[in-house]
Amino acid sequence: MANVEVVPRMITKLLIANRGEIARRIMRTARDMGISTVAIYAEGDAHAPFVKEADLAIALTGRTSTETYLDVQQVINACKRSGADAVHPGYGFLSENAAFAEAVTAEGIIWVGPSQHAIEQMGDKLSAKRIMQEANVPTLPAMELKADENHHAAAAEIGYPVLVKASAGGGGRGMRVVESESLLDEAIFSARREAAASFGNDTLFLERWLAASRHVEIQILGDSHGNLIHCFERECSIQRRHQKIIEEAPSPAVNDDLRERMGAAAVAAAKTIGYSSAGTVEFLLDGDEFWFLEVNTRLQVEHPVTEEVTGLDLVREQIRIAEGYELGYRQEDLNLSGHAIEARIYAEDPDNDFLPSPGTVEIWAPATSAQARFDSGVESGSVIGIDFDPMIAKVIVHAPTRREAAIRLARVLEKTRVQGLTTNRDFLVATLRTPEYLAGDTTTDFIERVNPARVRNFLQVELDIAAIAVVIEARARRRASAPVLRNIPGGWRNSHMPAERSGFTYLDTSIEVEYRLLRSGNLHIVIAGTVYEVSIFAAGNGQVDMDVNGVRLHFSIDNLNDRWFTHGSDGDLELVEIPRFPDNSAGSRKGGLTAPMPGSVLVLNAKAGDQVAKGQVLLILEAMKMEHQITAPRDGTIDEIKVSVGDQVANGELLIKLTEEEA
Repeated sequence: MANVEVVPRMITKLLIANRGEIARRIMRTARDMGISTVAIYAEGDAHAPFVKEADLAIALTGRTSTETYLDVQQVINACKRSGADAVHPGYGFLSENAAFAEAVTAEGIIWVGPSQHAIEQMGDKLSAKRIMQEANVPTLPAMELKADENHHAAAAEIGYPVLVKASAGGGGRGMRVVESESLLDEAIFSARREAAASFGNDTLFLERWLAASRHVEIQILGDSHGNLIHCFERECSIQRRHQKIIEEAPSPAVNDDLRERMGAAAVAAAKTIGYSSAGTVEFLLDGDEFWFLEVNTRLQVEHPVTEEVTGLDLVREQIRIAEGYELGYRQEDLNLSGHAIEARIYAEDPDNDFLPSPGTVEIWAPATSAQARFDSGVESGSVIGIDFDPMIAKVIVHAPTRREAAIRLARVLEKTRVQGLTTNRDFLVATLRTPEYLAGDTTTDFIERVNPARVRNFLQVELDIAAIAVVIEARARRRASAPVLRNIPGGWRNSHMPAERSGFTYLDTSIEVEYRLLRSGNLHIVIAGTVYEVSIFAAGNGQVDMDVNGVRLHFSIDNLNDRWFTHGSDGDLELVEIPRFPDNSAGSRKGGLTAPMPGSVLVLNAKAGDQVAKGQVLLILEAMKMEHQITAPRDGTIDEIKVSVGDQVANGELLIKLTEEEA
């Protein structure tokens, strides 16, 4: 009997079981391949860009991850309703859930990812460690945390500091570094709860913690015909809360010999289970020694840097592999070209321990001053809520050299408008420009060791210039909307009158602007004794073109109530206009603990009347799948608990009233 050629299955309608920027990124490739796309969305995502851009979108019932994107049956029902013939899980959520992969394939729907067997073997980090040991890849000591075993004995055997780590999922969720035995129980309890909420699996293990190594990972690709290759390495050592924020390819610490050894180790391990689709084998690297960390059986957040240096579209490769095609190229066909760096913009406050800072992205305008790739999940007006990851966008630059890529990425970030909420953008810019980063001195303790500036510190003259631009724009808008005499210049008088005044604040700094119109049409401005002579070339349409003391400057300006969003040559600045008649009715809150971020009350460990000690955990807030402990700042007595478990609280809301213990 003659051999029958197997015809690959064609994907015509792809459901993306995810949200935000990765959903949009998958849609982009699917559209290019002529594939229709289906989005699913939670209640809070109803107006998100990824929903509007899909060919078809299906609402899920619920608000949280557990109620929506982690609900296997709801996602399967959406597949049936939409008629999708394939599912791409993206990253996070159900992407490494073997039961979900099985449920998809049981319905006759194509799973765009590795087999259920591979997910079970390599998606589980403990299982993956055993496979790596069989493949003779060095691994760090690790032990599963079983309910009936002595956790303290296991930690002592491994040696402190230890890492408590979720066996499923990734992205820094369910991870805690424990420095001493007294902190172990609380770390396990907290990590287990966070892992269950993020991945639907609370299995944990302990691993030896290396504080100052490099995080280097190998991208692998395999098809169902037995072909398996690696696409070189990425370095992802710049991290906070065990979550990556700057990634690059190739690694500045990896030479050709090390690259070959690490790549061969990753491929050998993957071949033992017949791996197919895209995946990542992660290592810790110290000098020329490396240890296996984990395997991610999915697309990684940082996959764009690999795409930029190899020319591959990894989503396209995933789809073709799922359809049944061979890779079509061999290891020797791949080459590295230049250097790529990715920075993740998050809604978080670097100056407040990188805590999430949800809110509305009032202005989103990617820079056009230099070539860059933006993978974003937002547009102007998008809301970054408390229920999901706080990522706003990934910005990627590809250049001939690493230094050029870093410098250009810093400038692109600086020129991108992202206003209305607190972000880590200025911290990313500062990091990319540090001598240590430019020299490739990037270990996992980089942020603590190098300590890049958390926020941008503005000079007084920079605040003055921004305030002048706002005054000019506000004057022009008032003249344009004046019902009468709009052709008369604003500020014109037929007698000598006092100067006009406008006041603004930036954080704790007040800026009072005194200005008068000169016969020449220019403005004479005084701010805290400093005189500025200003010529105006254009204003009134959100664009101010002016000359200040002989320097030509351009600003983009937007306004929301008393908030003025300015964007000049050096980046964003928000000023708050001081009302002419301040409202003094609002009282202050003293003697209490307030919420450092919006979130929901997860745990209450105290009640009214309790005597508490400094550092004692009183309450745990959850926001964007991350937990934050509210601790007693001093010894004292709890007078009143203002919230209950499950309550949604706003930033700055009073949680607990505490009376300080008298000496």
